[in-house]
Amino acid sequence: MFFPQINTSNLTPLLHTTILIIQCRKYQTMSILPMRSFLLVLFICSFVVAVSSRGPVYKPPPVERLTDRFAHKSVDAAFSNLYGDKNIHQLNNGSSVNIILDKSSGSGLISKNRYYYGFFSAAIKLPAGFTSGVVLAFYLSNSDIYPHNHDEIDFELLGHEKRRDWVLQTNIYGNGSVKTGREEKFYLWFDPTAESHQYSILWNNHHTVFLVDNVPVREVVHNAAIASAYPSKPMSVYATIWDASEWATHGGKYAVNYKYAPFVASLGQIEMGGCIQQKTDSTQSCSTGPSTLDPVEGQEFAKLSKQQTTGLDWARRKHMFYSYCKDTSRYKVLPAECNKA
Repeated sequence: MFFPQINTSNLTPLLHTTILIIQCRKYQTMSILPMRSFLLVLFICSFVVAVSSRGPVYKPPPVERLTDRFAHKSVDAAFSNLYGDKNIHQLNNGSSVNIILDKSSGSGLISKNRYYYGFFSAAIKLPAGFTSGVVLAFYLSNSDIYPHNHDEIDFELLGHEKRRDWVLQTNIYGNGSVKTGREEKFYLWFDPTAESHQYSILWNNHHTVFLVDNVPVREVVHNAAIASAYPSKPMSVYATIWDASEWATHGGKYAVNYKYAPFVASLGQIEMGGCIQQKTDSTQSCSTGPSTLDPVEGQEFAKLSKQQTTGLDWARRKHMFYSYCKDTSRYKVLPAECNKA
């Protein structure tokens, strides 16, 4: 018995991993292998957790759990219905909610308060199956108050055609800077339809951080290069599911197929820890008010820890597949914040 000699040095990571999977499945059935070779195969196979159309599923490094620092809110305490009332169903005594897209309507929630900075999080389980054109968004915005000069911080989860995965897209706008799209896109390291996973936004005067299961996937540092486009006005929190057939899946190539409806997304473990805008004082700002107004202004929220920096590097190296800062065909001159010193 011998091992076939396969030169994988010039193969793509996906093909390399696929070969390992095939070999693992084959050799684990060969009880006549020499013990030393058999143990080596098991050792190698133990590192390959799973494989999909995009490659192996990796285990993230350990990070601090920011979600443990903030209390959960009930759906009624956190949100009001925005649209699609008949497609919004509260569960578990109001601790979680399903928002649904069907042929008649999408649905959405809006926070009862507006916030100057804060930490905003929800555990979300996405619809399974054929979900092309479907978008689940968890985001902050003030476009209803500032239609021509709005700020926005987005998590958008983009549906997929058959045998492909949900895509996580992040974006950020400040002061109406919508002409410069600052999208970054990621594949997830888990199946987002099997169970709920936490999607969190940390926004303060120092930086904006997007986190998935407490692992930072993107950090936008508030510095001079992005100051004019950094979100700076109070925003509401939104959770919506809607038909984005015109752009969501491969630029609109695959539309929503309502044969697979309803598309049901579940949200729970809702957290909103922020400086609430007082309705009687539209000029209030956490950055100029008492520090106790802003629960994310302390030094522990001013920059990423060593663990978080390691997690950020891991997520971007292994899972990010698009960044506007690398898109020279779209931007002949890259936005200023892309030109790091």
